[in-house]
Amino acid sequence: MPESRSSITRRTTSWSRRLFAAALALPLAAAGLVAGTAAPARAAAPAGPTASVALGDSYISGEAGRWKGNSVVTGGNRAGTDRAWTGSAYDPSRVYGTTYASGCDRSDTAEVRSAPTVAQTQINLACSGAVTANVFRAANGGQSLKGEAPQADQLAAVAGQYNVKLITLSIGGNDLGFGDVIETCVKDYLIWYSYCNDDQQSAVDARMAGAMAGVGKALDEIRAVMAGAGYAAGDYRIVLQSYPSPIPRAAEMRYPESGWSRSDTGGCPFWDGDATWARDSLVPQISRSLAGVAAAKGVQFLDLSDMLQGREVCSKATRQATSTTAPSATTSEWARFLDGGLNTSQGTVQESMHPNYYAQLGLGRCLTLLFGKASGDWACRNTAGQDANGMYLTAK
Repeated sequence: MPESRSSITRRTTSWSRRLFAAALALPLAAAGLVAGTAAPARAAAPAGPTASVALGDSYISGEAGRWKGNSVVTGGNRAGTDRAWTGSAYDPSRVYGTTYASGCDRSDTAEVRSAPTVAQTQINLACSGAVTANVFRAANGGQSLKGEAPQADQLAAVAGQYNVKLITLSIGGNDLGFGDVIETCVKDYLIWYSYCNDDQQSAVDARMAGAMAGVGKALDEIRAVMAGAGYAAGDYRIVLQSYPSPIPRAAEMRYPESGWSRSDTGGCPFWDGDATWARDSLVPQISRSLAGVAAAKGVQFLDLSDMLQGREVCSKATRQATSTTAPSATTSEWARFLDGGLNTSQGTVQESMHPNYYAQLGLGRCLTLLFGKASGDWACRNTAGQDANGMYLTAK
């Protein structure tokens, strides 16, 4: 059961203050690679080369691709989990390229790049922190983000140069305030004797209609761009995807609710009730809402709500890497823990609670499998004890 307020106050040491500060800064993210302006309309789609394009937020940009699992080891390559380690220093641009400087954080293993057989060219236009307005064309209310033009305008330039075959969109989480939900739940665990799920459910419900309207408009904007570039409806496909849960339900947490191992070791500072609500209520609710938009707009839907099942942060089925146990795609966590709760922060807070390197390979595998499905809605799932090659789809 949750500890008393006086006990929590006594335990608010330097590491918990850092984690609290980290939570306050926690955004939801997303990322991309090409910026540009709208291309003039064409009489027909370009002949080639073919391209697969990712649009949206941090869950498709590749945020957290730096990390191969999690570890409390803070030095060197962090028990083999930190891909930014050069042997003498940390260089996140090894993973995120030039987008690390802007904060878009498009990783080298982002979903679109981990599905190389879908098209000859993989183009990531997503950016960490994007909301639906960052997808719209500037001429139709679109907003720039982190020094880049709205993503639909970037897509126009891509569509004029490449023969775009697949556009995958992940958006809406930031419109719903998913980052605010995580921040509030972490604060309620660390500081207050309370739960977050009641008031946060109300907050999400209040934002849902507006967020889904924004997702629908983003899909309309994508279609308008493609039509303006000369594409017929059958020349390309659009996939709208949902979000996976980065934390497990209470029954699958490997750290006890009492004490402080969830925060200072596990990086999953959530009460049991809040964890189960997030995993079994919030994430499925968002997925159902996005599926409804996909159906209304006539695009394919990829359900990711169970994609990390058994691979979440603090899941009993996984373990952290140690100085004697290397990270592994079959045993490590597939999501980034909440950074900042350790004695020192290992990376950036915005990477927290996002699919990591292993998960991004898995997402790429599911996208590859989906491209082989000409129609229908599908759910992406993993196979326990296997790497990305064990990913499979089930019909919705």
